[in-house]
Amino acid sequence: MMYPGRIVKQGERDAAIVAALKERLNQSLGDESLRLDPANPNFGVNMRQAVKLFQARNVDDQGRALRQDGEVGSLTWAALFGPDTVPAPRDAGPFMAEVLKVAVKELQRPVREDPRNSNRGPIVEQYLRRVGLNPGFAWCCAFVYYCFDEAAQQQGRGNPMVKTAGCLDHWRRAGEHGATLIPAREATNDPSRLGPGSIFIMDHGQGMGHTGLVEQCDGGWITTIEGNTDASKTREGGGVYRLTRKINEINRGFIQYPA
Repeated sequence: MMYPGRIVKQGERDAAIVAALKERLNQSLGDESLRLDPANPNFGVNMRQAVKLFQARNVDDQGRALRQDGEVGSLTWAALFGPDTVPAPRDAGPFMAEVLKVAVKELQRPVREDPRNSNRGPIVEQYLRRVGLNPGFAWCCAFVYYCFDEAAQQQGRGNPMVKTAGCLDHWRRAGEHGATLIPAREATNDPSRLGPGSIFIMDHGQGMGHTGLVEQCDGGWITTIEGNTDASKTREGGGVYRLTRKINEINRGFIQYPA
């Protein structure tokens, strides 16, 4: 059975999905004391406990721990039924592929702030100038804009992205520029809506945020290329890095410009 494109949890009304999950949980857990009745269409408390036990005993297809929440999202579904049962992400398209080529080139320089923790440095300031800012500002969104702008120039076309260094400003204005906004919950429910070239937006409160490019989407995980970060995944790190994040870490959502 294919992943239904939503998180399956207590109260689920699709009897076929509940029955399939109960059968797989029974096979996997092999615990008679927790045995579930596939003929009972109810996703209740006992089934939720069985899902949590499965999550505690298993990992995703990358060998990483599952979130023990008793809900069946794309990662838990893939662990139960196999990764081929979760729909593949959308293709990047030629323009987004070029955007990512630019990002990879910047990643390989490598780009680091100079001096450290300053939001400065020759390359960082180049990103900031591209959005009309002086040195010293947070630059994660300026990095994304730079990648889009370089790709647009190389392909002799206009840059579709909002010209901004503000992550949340980008989220607010992107729809006016023809982009599709995918709220965080919808992306977690259905990762196949994402793909290479998607832009993630995180909201840290008080007007502060963080952003970066999705390079690859694999079930409930994304590989990203981000500026103004580091291996700790902070929003004020000192360089351009490739990171791996769970989709449910992204609390605002994703922006997709037409491919």
